[in-house]
Amino acid sequence: MGKIRKKHSPQFKAKVALAAIQNDETIAQIASRFGVHPNMVSAWKRQMLEGVADIFDKNQKHKNQAQAETNELYRQIGKLKVENDFLSRKLVS
Repeated sequence: MGKIRKKHSPQFKAKVALAAIQNDETIAQIASRFGVHPNMVSAWKRQMLEGVADIFDKNQKHKNQAQAETNELYRQIGKLKVENDFLSRKLVS
């Protein structure tokens, strides 16, 4: 039988990461208190510390939105190129 993975909410992860950042307890103690593996506590702490600057970056939403739009346009260009190549081959035949 395979292991069952738990899905933790973002709120739970933030709570655990914040407890780890406060350094009142060891990672092992925090993991035991919240019932998660110590590696998860460390990973969530690292993710929180790396992503905290994005909270204050007003342009981050715009960057993400622009990136999504760019990806969609590239997808459409690829689709049109494939259709164009197909039709040009059919026209020559």
